[in-house]
Amino acid sequence: MIHGAGLFRTAGVNRDCSCGTSFFKEGIPSLVMSDGPMGVRNEFCDDSWDTPGTNDDFVSYLPSETAIAATWNEERAFECGNVLGSEARGRGKDMILAPGVNIMRTPLCGRNFEYLSEDPFLTGRLAVSIIKGIQKNDVSACVKHFALNNQETQRSDINSVADIRSLNEIYFPAFRAAVREGKACALMCAYNRWQGVHCSENKTLLEKILRDEWNFDGVVVSDWGAVHSTKAAAENGTDIEMDIFPNFDDYHFAAPLVKAVREGSVSESVVDAKVKRILRLMQKLNIQGKDRNKGAYNTEEHRRVCLNTARESVVLLKNEGNVLPIDEKKTKTVTVIGYNADAMQSPYGGSAAIKALYEITPLAGIKMYLGGNTRVRYCQGYGYPKKDCEDIEKFRAQLHDEAVKAARESDCVIFVGGTMHYHPEFRLGNNALSNLRGKDPCRIDSEGFDRDDIKLPLEQDALINDILDANANTVIVISSGNAVDMSAWSDRAKAIVQTWYNGMEGGRALAEVLFGKINPSGKLPFTVPKKLEDCPAHALGEFPGDGTDVRYNEGVFVGYRYFSTFKKEAAFCFGHGLSYTKFEYSGMKVKAGNNNVQVKFNVKNCGNVAGAEVAQVYVGGVCEKPNGRIENPSLELRGFCKKYLLPGESAECNVTLDTSAFEYYSEEKQDWVLPDANRKIFAGSSVEDTRLEGEVSVAEMQSGI
Repeated sequence: MIHGAGLFRTAGVNRDCSCGTSFFKEGIPSLVMSDGPMGVRNEFCDDSWDTPGTNDDFVSYLPSETAIAATWNEERAFECGNVLGSEARGRGKDMILAPGVNIMRTPLCGRNFEYLSEDPFLTGRLAVSIIKGIQKNDVSACVKHFALNNQETQRSDINSVADIRSLNEIYFPAFRAAVREGKACALMCAYNRWQGVHCSENKTLLEKILRDEWNFDGVVVSDWGAVHSTKAAAENGTDIEMDIFPNFDDYHFAAPLVKAVREGSVSESVVDAKVKRILRLMQKLNIQGKDRNKGAYNTEEHRRVCLNTARESVVLLKNEGNVLPIDEKKTKTVTVIGYNADAMQSPYGGSAAIKALYEITPLAGIKMYLGGNTRVRYCQGYGYPKKDCEDIEKFRAQLHDEAVKAARESDCVIFVGGTMHYHPEFRLGNNALSNLRGKDPCRIDSEGFDRDDIKLPLEQDALINDILDANANTVIVISSGNAVDMSAWSDRAKAIVQTWYNGMEGGRALAEVLFGKINPSGKLPFTVPKKLEDCPAHALGEFPGDGTDVRYNEGVFVGYRYFSTFKKEAAFCFGHGLSYTKFEYSGMKVKAGNNNVQVKFNVKNCGNVAGAEVAQVYVGGVCEKPNGRIENPSLELRGFCKKYLLPGESAECNVTLDTSAFEYYSEEKQDWVLPDANRKIFAGSSVEDTRLEGEVSVAEMQSGI
């Protein structure tokens, strides 16, 4: 019961274990798990990574967690969680390994597309909604990866060195919210070390913080292969050991633990405690109840959720001269350029790979939207051939020239580029592999990889510039799991759109935004820097470390907290996202009392089309101490609300801030501190576009006036 007996299941107990009750009268079943978070992974053989070869495990392909975060919509997050939980249950699973809530410390992390944001508040709010959606279906969420798993490079052994304040303010809050508010039934411990100790056997992390301070009563599951010892892991918080190898009886929690208990080096009560937690989990999931939720997969409703989420996630970064939306009535020919336009992403990405029922690519979405009266031409533009090729460089040059020529001849050009879950060379023969090896930096978004830099792969920058020379109104669409460097062409491009690994309906949603059926409302959940060196993890901290340690010297100044506090200019700031309409903010009222602050203001749609605005509320920090040293970020996100407004319509935003919105963690006191000072409150469209300002007295808030 406490270790894998299959690659994605534990063993059951085939006898009456009811102890006078009826719940386990038929025995204790296996606990069956599956990877997430973009959908339920395909089936594997019990004792190998081979697939059974059947066609009954195709599923709905959800937008990535970064896409969900870009909606800034807790309702959408809940709906996606509900789809994930329903499809997991429909496939006979008891636990889905999602959501991922690790903070985007550096844009290089290859797994960022599985995470939500660089901001702990936004991450926490959306994670809670995802968890509630999952667990509505008698399925356990398994929140991952606890904690400080912010890179894939040397992930199994790197020691993440972060101060206690950064842990409490940046890296722990989403996990804490998942436990306390989301009531997550399970957490997954990370691969890496903290304080020199692997997370799977870290007593401070799993016992003192998780169980004692946060009152977590659920199950701690190891990441696959994250357990490195028997006694230490057994005694310090991990409940279930999972691994990637089929030697199940040799797992640390299998025969070696039996031996340790029999010899007296590990108490049998340690095993009892783990089993009790697993049994409590099974009861929560109604695992043997006749009325247990049966789930469903590949339903029309699930596809609707995928489409609506993808629609809301698309971010309009730039739109000079109102190039967008494209007027289809005036467009007779459209040229779509880019390998990413026609690339299927769902089967790749490591453990996030999905056997999708279908996937609408950007090219397919554009063609489906326009129909047969508009000529759509496709040019690959960059990338690799689908077959072995003797002269890759010549092939690339031909792709490049063909795309530029087509752009010059077309009245509408859409370039779809970015990163991918895989490198196209993976599909080529040995000759091509030998020709390419060492020529292209690693720039993929996938488990097990970190990017070498944030530049676009495969000479896309040069191609984009040449296409802009040929057609200045080219729309640039970037599809990626995190920030990419756009500095080579962003000043020249009139229209830039950010999309994501956006699920089975992603291409349809993108087309609807480009041609104006949908007004974009997505906002960036991370900062897009002008260059990698501007990111705090690289400007102040370390990445990927010295081989033993990686030091988080940037402290609490992660993402926009660094850019706004130290006046570093970003390419596109946190929270940024344009619309085809304009919004006006007015009438801020700040009322303090009863240990909270009520912030109210109005948002009005001043344009001619309906649209949605994400109004963001930031609290200003107490920035300086007597010695002049900057101690706190100048701005921190503490609330948001999304309003859908018709032309001319207004709505009131009402955000409640409790005392935690004004606190910081004191290393000296080893506790949260509420500074005795007035604090500024800002509301606006992004961290760099605050429209309203108010002030609150902390003393007044505490007085109950």
